[in-house]
Amino acid sequence: MTITTTTAGARPRRAPALGGALKRAATGLLGVLMTLLLASVVSFVVLRAVPGDPARLIVGPLATPDVLAGVRAQLGLDDPLWLQYLRYVRDFATLQWGYSYSNGADVTAVMAARLPATLELALWAFLFAVVGAVVVATLASFRGGAFATVAKVVSLVGLGTPQFWVALVLILVLGSSGLGVLPGPSGRLTSFLEPPAHVTGLYTVDGLLAGQPIVFSDALAHLALPAISLAIIPGAFLTRLLTANQNDVARSPFVTVVRSKGVSRWAAHRRHVLHNALLPSVSSAGLVLASLITGSVLVESVFNWPGIGQVLVQGIQRQDFAVVQAFVLLSAVLYVAANTVADIAVALLDPRLRVRGGSK
Repeated sequence: MTITTTTAGARPRRAPALGGALKRAATGLLGVLMTLLLASVVSFVVLRAVPGDPARLIVGPLATPDVLAGVRAQLGLDDPLWLQYLRYVRDFATLQWGYSYSNGADVTAVMAARLPATLELALWAFLFAVVGAVVVATLASFRGGAFATVAKVVSLVGLGTPQFWVALVLILVLGSSGLGVLPGPSGRLTSFLEPPAHVTGLYTVDGLLAGQPIVFSDALAHLALPAISLAIIPGAFLTRLLTANQNDVARSPFVTVVRSKGVSRWAAHRRHVLHNALLPSVSSAGLVLASLITGSVLVESVFNWPGIGQVLVQGIQRQDFAVVQAFVLLSAVLYVAANTVADIAVALLDPRLRVRGGSK
């Protein structure tokens, strides 16, 4: 028999845990690089496979061949594809995203001006989706019966309903075309109101920071319908996920032990079942937020929302390579960033992950 002695007060070695953490970090970094590489290649190849000549769209149909050739040379369209791709990746990494001929400005400036509107819409849609999913899923899991059936039907309908169709219905029913309860497709603020002082670019936040409750309430009213439309699909997805997680946790032995100590069923569900069911959903919530930021194109078009979605639509219609390529890679970066933040949040919230890799 081998006897292992330790020095009094000595801390246990954490080399296995450190090695596991480094391995996970290296694997995550490799995944990030592969995702960005694949997104850049796909966007580059697909755009150049689309019929048409961007240079011809810029100079017009009456331009001479010499003018057309000069514009093609200026855009680098006559260079080998591998050289164009390397230049594209280099310029994106240095925030030199090219010039948008459809907007008459640098792509970096266009994206910076439009991104706050998209971020604000996505954040409020995310809030609506998460709050609605938690409430509906908790009622479905705790009450069961008819509540569970209704929640299941609602989530299935939500997952199968196009967001743009929901947007049109909301405009016709609640917007200016219907009951007039909320503003229709009229931008971010009522025309007679001035935007608040720019701090974050989010009108609701800046309105509160500037002490302008009227601006805040008006901006929130303009956000309501597009945010609800955008929240339908992710809200339905999170509802199904949270309901399943809560049902699994509620059947766990430790919940029975908690109930045996005299804790009421609702208190046990709220303090233990809901808390433990939320942890596995954090990673999915991060991806949901990223999808809301980059997937609001149709909703922005319906509500005339001045975000990056409108810029993307114009770029596709006019074959503005710089805009579309920047949007695709920016979307990939946002996805990666959201996934990384979600993984970090899960590791901080779940104590089981903080000790994984230690002694077994």
